Amino acid sequence: MKPFCKHYPFFFVLFFWLCFGLGHVYSQQRELLFVSELQEPVPFVSVQIQELKQQFLADSSGRVLIGGLKAGNYTLKAQQVGYEPFKTSFQVFDSQKTYVFILTSLLQDIEEVVVSGTLKEVSKLESPVPVEIYTSQFFKANPTPSVFESLQNINGVRPQLNCNVCNTGDIHINGLEGPYTMVLLDGMPIVSGLSTVYGLTGIPQALIERVEIVKGPASTLYGSEAVGGLINIITKKPTHAPVLSFDAFSSNWADFNADLGIKFKLSKQVHSLLGINYFNYQNPLDNNRDGFTDVTLQHRVSVFNKINVQRAEDRLFNVAVRYNYEDRWGGDMRWNNSFRGGDSIYGESIMTKRWEMVGTYQLPMREHVVFQWSANSHHQNSVYGNMPYIATQNIAFGQLLWSKTLRRQQLIAGVAYRYVWYDDNTPATSLTDSLSTPLNNPSVTNLPGVFVQNEIHLTPISKLLVGLRADYNDKHGYIFSPRMNYKLSSTNKKNILRLSLGNGYRVANVFTEDHAALTGARTVVFEGELRPETSWNGNLNFVKKIYNKHGSSINIDATAFYTHFKNRIVPDYLTDPNKIIYANLEGFATSQGVSINLDAAFDNGLSVAAGATLMDVNLVENGIKQRQLLTERFSAVWSLGYEWHQIGLSIDYTGNLYGPMLLPLLGELDNRPAKSPFWSLQNIQVTKKLGYCFEVYGGIKNLLNYTPPANSIARAFDPFDRDVQFDSNGQVLATPSNPNALTFDPTYVFAPNQGIRGFLGLRYTLR
Repeated sequence: MKPFCKHYPFFFVLFFWLCFGLGHVYSQQRELLFVSELQEPVPFVSVQIQELKQQFLADSSGRVLIGGLKAGNYTLKAQQVGYEPFKTSFQVFDSQKTYVFILTSLLQDIEEVVVSGTLKEVSKLESPVPVEIYTSQFFKANPTPSVFESLQNINGVRPQLNCNVCNTGDIHINGLEGPYTMVLLDGMPIVSGLSTVYGLTGIPQALIERVEIVKGPASTLYGSEAVGGLINIITKKPTHAPVLSFDAFSSNWADFNADLGIKFKLSKQVHSLLGINYFNYQNPLDNNRDGFTDVTLQHRVSVFNKINVQRAEDRLFNVAVRYNYEDRWGGDMRWNNSFRGGDSIYGESIMTKRWEMVGTYQLPMREHVVFQWSANSHHQNSVYGNMPYIATQNIAFGQLLWSKTLRRQQLIAGVAYRYVWYDDNTPATSLTDSLSTPLNNPSVTNLPGVFVQNEIHLTPISKLLVGLRADYNDKHGYIFSPRMNYKLSSTNKKNILRLSLGNGYRVANVFTEDHAALTGARTVVFEGELRPETSWNGNLNFVKKIYNKHGSSINIDATAFYTHFKNRIVPDYLTDPNKIIYANLEGFATSQGVSINLDAAFDNGLSVAAGATLMDVNLVENGIKQRQLLTERFSAVWSLGYEWHQIGLSIDYTGNLYGPMLLPLLGELDNRPAKSPFWSLQNIQVTKKLGYCFEVYGGIKNLLNYTPPANSIARAFDPFDRDVQFDSNGQVLATPSNPNALTFDPTYVFAPNQGIRGFLGLRYTLR
């Protein structure tokens, strides 16, 4: 073996030369030249010749040299930023060596299709509702093991960790917490209620085509829980997906993530797309030396299958199912499963089993009528120290949509029904106040609703969309949600102005949405029956698009937003350090601010995406105004990429920056800072293409090695408060062993504890 290994590079080069080099030597070269309408070369065009099953890249003069292109008929596809996608059939002759193709410059934006704003497919430019689109390529610039983490580089969207021990989290949009954000899979609600905390992991990213984000109430179309906005995860169509895709990476923290996607046919009309996600991290680390794991240990398997049936007249019929299993724990470094639920060594252990189904079926009739449905079941067996939390939630949702296009109007109307069955061992479903009470009194919610929407083309450059939704909650009665959207654009669509006004509502379930209520560190107290929250929202959006003849493009997107809440439900951590007090705000709350996004793609291979948000989220009660806890006033994100087309090498630099947040302290003697500092997570990645199918990538995450204070978990050495003394009113006493009058509390959290780390990954795509 040694002689062969010694000469291995020679044999490697010889092999590739024999496979690919000889063909070029003995075949005639053809020249393909790509120019604009002005007869100027278009550099670095991506070219695909279908019959050869190969992809090529033009050089800086717009030229591609291809060997082995024999006489015959071929199909060519070409793409370049700033130009319309190009497809043509052409014939190669023995006597002709050069072929010229003319690409059309984009005078308008790329016609990206969105569905989240209006429940129908429409060009992003034509949508009266501002919708942000993030493709799978955007997320590849900073690969992560879950959708939750991948959103960290989107302006105005922040994945918020809620616990230093089990690393649960939710997604904030413009300062509003996770329960105000609805998460959809292919337009159907999947993440809500109990899964708000643990349901955002395990969606195979290899199957994600794009993510659409609507900021502001979407309750008119999607009902409760879409008060702050919605995130719609659009998966790939089985007919358009690669035959095989694989993406796996690991870091020096010994975590491992893999995504697998496979496309296959069940019959001539039935196409299927299978996706599997696997994540494993079993390396407990305690770099901040507080005795607790810095990052939760996890073992997760998720299987996703989407089936598309081709029907007559292109009628829709697709079904997708997903199963997700996760076992995670965090806590004392000495913990193992034998201590689960006990009071000797502290740990938080959460085992989750979850299945989901979503589908769409277009009825076989002349009118366009579609039935959409989703169902999910979420079972959670968890303990927080010695406090058990065992819960099951089943949700079924269905809606019937009718749409009609008239001369200058587009009507959509529908009826919807939502059923929620929930049971746990908390006072939420019990007649007593003990968390150890057996499951005995499930909560059942029925929510039928009707909605109507009309999009009116006022003029060739203006549109008005009006909508109204009425839901009936069997506990709170009728709830109405109107909205209005107006769009005005220039004739060339390079300038677009959108105005949106809308109403939203939300019925809260504290135990399914707020992890802090379960930690056992504080007693949960309800002041009166919680009434539904209502909100009014308005935002003004302006989009400016700039193109030049060389193929570069710049997009500027600016928004001003304002939301006014009534009956806002806010957890009060400050009145009593031993309690979390939940009550409707006797006053109002506001979320207001401005944001700006800039996206630029240049013909030299440089791409820039950056954004910043200034906002102010306040609560006003009894004339007293105070900032919302754990909410920044300033945030910024960026993604810089550069690609050397000739050598198939690219580099991406991504990051975010957050301003100070107010943090929950445990009393006046708590010596931890009341505000977080400015903090930033920054990453760099290098990607190398190896042929047509392979990519190798690697880099460094958290370049600045930022982590929160080591004492973020109060009294981590005494998690069961054995050495804490209380007075007759239950207040903590300052003692020589506890001079700051603290109890164990993991809710002082604003940033992840995972520091700098290197990572390496491999992608394989077979089309």
